[in-house]
Amino acid sequence: MACEEVSREGTCKDRDWHHYSKSSGRSGRSRRSSRRQRDRRRRRSHSRHRSSSRRSQQRRSRKRSRSVEDDGEGHLIYHSGDMLRARYEIVSTLGEGAFGKVVECIDHSNDGARVALKIIKNIGRYREAAMSEVEVLEQLKSLDSDKRYACVHILDWFDYHGHICIAFELLGLSTYDFLKENNFQPFPIEHIRNMAYQIIRAVRFLHNNKLTHTDLKPENILFIDSEYLMEYNPELKRDERTLKNPDVKIVDFGNATYEHEHHTSVVSTRHYRAPEVILDLGWGHACDVWSVGCILIEYYLGSTLFQTHDSKEHLAMMERVLGPLPTNLLQKTKRFVHRSKLDWDVHGSSGRYVKKHCKPLKQYMLSKGEDHEQLFDLIEKMMEYDPAKRLSLEQYNVHFLNKRK
Repeated sequence: MACEEVSREGTCKDRDWHHYSKSSGRSGRSRRSSRRQRDRRRRRSHSRHRSSSRRSQQRRSRKRSRSVEDDGEGHLIYHSGDMLRARYEIVSTLGEGAFGKVVECIDHSNDGARVALKIIKNIGRYREAAMSEVEVLEQLKSLDSDKRYACVHILDWFDYHGHICIAFELLGLSTYDFLKENNFQPFPIEHIRNMAYQIIRAVRFLHNNKLTHTDLKPENILFIDSEYLMEYNPELKRDERTLKNPDVKIVDFGNATYEHEHHTSVVSTRHYRAPEVILDLGWGHACDVWSVGCILIEYYLGSTLFQTHDSKEHLAMMERVLGPLPTNLLQKTKRFVHRSKLDWDVHGSSGRYVKKHCKPLKQYMLSKGEDHEQLFDLIEKMMEYDPAKRLSLEQYNVHFLNKRK
């Protein structure tokens, strides 16, 4: 059983929404460059004296015309059959989150192809975040025009009455949603190998182009096609799904950060957050590698390894699974440390809870077979505490991945 498979606060509070598939959830806040932050501050300073007129303008924008309206939260009000730009016909809603909604559309300028259209709220900070994502997506598309890497491709974008709209290829379910709909049954190890290979190549492509995704998690990895075969499991007395095609793509570049841009102190969704981020030691490409390690073991177990909502407890779970945090890291931080050790009471109620629900990494292995040994060897290298010693994706060419069919 993974650490706190069902948390004390509830299940999956940090689960994100999915932009390009028939699945839904929640979204975190986008973080982008210091240059854009300075621009925002200048604009706010310049416009304080106009705040009252801006509020009245926002009220008027709630209903700009009889055909284009926003709701109270800034979402575009739409109906099935509505046309955007005389091109995109809305079919249905795929997901909703803090930034806006995603809808399935018929693209009448592309032989009726089905696409996913992300419609951003008509609110300034969300428009700015969306334009940052568009910049990243267009750059990645230009660098990978022949689609060699498993990163989602932008098809089009436009401003629709204050709503930034981004069109993507329509994909299948997220890997998290597939797990959820399959009663959290783990993926077969041959599927994990295929997904790991594609994810690692895609993330290495980002890193080689000076970009850190910062929010890698099963919700942001989508199957190209999530069709499956159904078989009955007589032992568990239930149906179980097996994917026909385990090919995946990485999505959601709203938080992606270039090396030269401002790095916010906190990145990544809680369960996939690297120790250097929690300890406030700064971060770089290596935080993505840690996240991939967490993702791979979740695919193997069917449940999240570090299911917690408290930073100190998160670090204690890491120590239970991976051993003590190295002294050289703890000496660099002022957070959660006492006398160069994690300030944690192993005998308290929380300490007993962590001990009960977590165990050393290799004890999670379901088999002593070679494939399992090699997968855990890869995960262990990806979950090295010290980011300077953590596996570089330039070194990803390991035995486990080389055995792909």
